[in-house]
Amino acid sequence: MDNQGYECFHLDEVVRLIAQATGVPERQVRSAIELLEDGNTLPFIARYRKEATNGLDETSLRSVADALEKAHELARRKTTILKSIDQQGELSEQLRRQIEQCRDKHALEDLYLPFKPKRKTRASAARERGLQPLADLLLAQQPLQGSRSDVLRPYVSPENDVPDESTALQGACDIVAEHWSENVETRRWLADQVRDFGRVYSQVKRGKKEAAAKFEMYFDHHEPLGRVPSHRLLAMKRGEAEGLLRVGVALNDEYVLRKLKPRLAHNRQFQFHRELLATATDCYQRLLLPSIESAAMQALKERADDEAIQVFAQNLRDLLLAPPAGPQVTMGIDPGFRTGCKVAVVDGTGRFLESQTIYPTPPRNDVAAASATLADLIERHSVRFIAIGNGTASRETDAFVADLLKDVNSGGPADVAKVMVSESGASIYSASELATEEYPDLDVTVRGAISIAHRLQDPLAELVKIDPKSIGVGQYQHDVNQNLLRRSLDREVESCVNSVGVDLNMASGSLLSHVAGIGPKLAAGIVAHRDQHGSFKTRKQLLDVPKLGGKAFEQAAGFLRIRDGGQPLDNSAVHPERYPVVERMARALGVASSNLVGNTGLAAKLNADDFVSPECGRPTIDDILEELSKPGRDPRSQFQMATFAEGVDEISDLKVGMILEGVITNVTKFGAFIDLGVHQDGLIHISELANEYVQAPSDVVSVGDVVRVKVLDVDLDRRRIAVSRKQA
Repeated sequence: MDNQGYECFHLDEVVRLIAQATGVPERQVRSAIELLEDGNTLPFIARYRKEATNGLDETSLRSVADALEKAHELARRKTTILKSIDQQGELSEQLRRQIEQCRDKHALEDLYLPFKPKRKTRASAARERGLQPLADLLLAQQPLQGSRSDVLRPYVSPENDVPDESTALQGACDIVAEHWSENVETRRWLADQVRDFGRVYSQVKRGKKEAAAKFEMYFDHHEPLGRVPSHRLLAMKRGEAEGLLRVGVALNDEYVLRKLKPRLAHNRQFQFHRELLATATDCYQRLLLPSIESAAMQALKERADDEAIQVFAQNLRDLLLAPPAGPQVTMGIDPGFRTGCKVAVVDGTGRFLESQTIYPTPPRNDVAAASATLADLIERHSVRFIAIGNGTASRETDAFVADLLKDVNSGGPADVAKVMVSESGASIYSASELATEEYPDLDVTVRGAISIAHRLQDPLAELVKIDPKSIGVGQYQHDVNQNLLRRSLDREVESCVNSVGVDLNMASGSLLSHVAGIGPKLAAGIVAHRDQHGSFKTRKQLLDVPKLGGKAFEQAAGFLRIRDGGQPLDNSAVHPERYPVVERMARALGVASSNLVGNTGLAAKLNADDFVSPECGRPTIDDILEELSKPGRDPRSQFQMATFAEGVDEISDLKVGMILEGVITNVTKFGAFIDLGVHQDGLIHISELANEYVQAPSDVVSVGDVVRVKVLDVDLDRRRIAVSRKQA
């Protein structure tokens, strides 16, 4: 950082502060920072540098990385502020120390406030009219010689737009009010009042009741600032953004002014004490309260954003790591009414085979022809799974396929299963530049059906092609800080991709771009090299890819897999830098290293301590032995399907007391949403998730879970469904 003489990033202090904030010991924090600053990725550090960090997991590393970024941001802001004040000739050593030692961004801005360039204010206008000396007399609150008129008369100047004593006094009071409003101690005191006693309120705007019906619970809402949950704050802020609600922070103004006035107008004997009391009120109402309220709302919004993003990231992770159906021939169906249902068949590797359009739904209802077409596709391609998109006409299509499979599965050895698949974002992908590159000769609707099939085969490999915000598992994702959201979701995708591992010779550029150390440009280079030179035989051949250097290879190699290549370890999570360790293990057993890979019995004969060295500690040895036993093991759980109740196709089919099976589609702070197959998700409130107390819904359910629930209430008018998991 070029700080031009202002050194604001002190590593020792940053390490200490991050350790305090995260609860991670200083030694581990320092090691993590050194690795991060050296360009290492979080997945690489978590997996392959356990000795250096003493086994910090990815969650702890993220906390350190986030705190480090905030420390850098604060240091950059301090540098800017110091430079600005210095250029004004106002930077005293005391102020420099205050700024350098400041740890809070809001407190830092308070220190800068008196020196911050301002737009024209009442106070600045008064200064231009020569009233600063009078304001200084008022601020001093010392006894003055002569009468009030004697004090004010010298500042009357018609040519300076000060026609009389009253105007002079008012202008000076405006300067005083601004001065008081910029006092650090006063602002800190008022911020404490807001924090401890403030209440968040929302009110419907006049004439907006009908338009704001969906925000009815916030028409006249108040609650303590410290207890407002993220989802309620974001709902209120959305209503405000739509011009329907007025949202703010309220204090007991009478109490605050009773305490504030003596702090500001402290000399009751001063000739202008009455005017200063009025100025204190003006300062509070016009300057202090709006500023502190804005800062408080900003802090609340940041906290709500963090919580909402955390929930979104967890949901995304659960969806990305949903169990894959695997390399089975799969039929994808994108349902529709008037335009028909688009059908696409892909083989076990995901390669597109054939597409058709069928019309089993209204208005054509051509069930016979549709049945014949699907039966033919199933037989010719040996289809194992049928993935049905859950959008428009999904239940009608699902019912049609269910009837068809009764005949297909009863007529011989065939065992075809149907699965409802979320199609959120499929239309965005199918019209994207990436989809055009992958399937240039196919219609967008066929691409959508292919995507639906791929989502069942391998959710992770397909969903990485779509903007995470479009996948449909977020809450208020358009209302939160978009930069933070993008960073968090990208990091979650990267974590999921690297935890599963990527087939170097099969992966799309989209999937490869999320491998640690690669990114979009190198991913495109890898795919181009693969297309030109054929499949990679070893991981080392990655170094032949233009612009892929040693650092990128170091970060990525352990997460890439090569099946049936020249080096068996290339199909495992053992990093190439540790291949010599495996060779030593093999020599100790008197076998070839290729015989050791995947042989649980041989691996069990090895004593981990025999291979520990200064360069390779016990954690890495344990990881190597585990990987040798089960090389390339997929960490995702076993594939499971939900069975929707027959005859329950619409919300009107639901009855209180029904016990149904469904799939969790979204998890929030207040509960979880579940797809019951009726085109409208039901809500399992947090109080109905389990018999025991649930602190966070994500502790007991995840996106993609198949659960049984009992219907508690059905509101047809508002299309709301309440269900219970604990009563099912």
